[in-house]
Amino acid sequence: MTFQAAKISNDLNTLPQLPGWVTSGRAETLDTVGFRSGAALTVLDQLIGDSRYGVPLKLLANRLALSAATATSKLEGRLAREADIRDAWHLTPPGEARGPDGDLLAFWREAAQLRAGGTGEVADLVGADFTGEVGGWLDAGQERARTHGPLAGCVAVLRAVLQVDDRAERTACLLSDIVLARALRWKAVLPVSAQRLTKGMLRDLAAAGQGGEPVVQARILESIEETIRLARDLARRADALRSVAPKLRAKGSAAAVDLFLTEDAVAPSTMLSPMIHGSSILMTDRAARRFCDRLVELGVARELTGRPTFRLYGIVP
Repeated sequence: MTFQAAKISNDLNTLPQLPGWVTSGRAETLDTVGFRSGAALTVLDQLIGDSRYGVPLKLLANRLALSAATATSKLEGRLAREADIRDAWHLTPPGEARGPDGDLLAFWREAAQLRAGGTGEVADLVGADFTGEVGGWLDAGQERARTHGPLAGCVAVLRAVLQVDDRAERTACLLSDIVLARALRWKAVLPVSAQRLTKGMLRDLAAAGQGGEPVVQARILESIEETIRLARDLARRADALRSVAPKLRAKGSAAAVDLFLTEDAVAPSTMLSPMIHGSSILMTDRAARRFCDRLVELGVARELTGRPTFRLYGIVP
């Protein structure tokens, strides 16, 4: 039996998108960054705040967590590839150490599950060294966001953390994400701040006072723009997956589809078999592999690794 691949619509008129003037040039001053970021954040807020647009929020958050882990690895000097980080998380047997790459992704996945308004959970995640500082840093960042805009608040908390410990990049970027979420009154945190930053930018920011701020704000704005494009693309791809769901006759297919709408990568042998993750539905290893192959044939998923074994599947672009 052959299957016709699902069509991903190119008509994006129903989804909020960035005005051309936001991306037509690069922001070089704080005033220009602030002006453009207002438009970009409005679009992103619409996309993730209105369920009618169909953005799979958990999938978006997990995809951003992987990107943040890859960016943070560079900031911390390890330079791990995205594929290696993804493998370290998904393919480490239960109970075994994931190593620094897997632990870094675990950090960002936990960050993406934080309630934006909770301080205790944040302190637990960043560790004992900063427990007493987190509340003050966040308060200062929020005040700066209130008076000078969300990205100014992000930069303020980045600088505050790095001036205490210039090796605390992941903590600084996490608190920046929390300030952004609070400024926009989001319930959850999206890992966007780390995506396009470099060690040199953060070093200059911590050392030069206000001097490094325009560059860092501009890079966070670029990350927000990229997040908008990702959210729009995932909305289209999620719609395509939902449209073919009635064609999937395997037992547990609905639960398996839900998993693909949540996870950026799915391992058939561990996440679908012997039991579909997040459910009580059993699925054999063979059925799991056939299910993933069916999604590929229908054009709504792809294999992510290029390996003949230990495969991972996902709908992410």
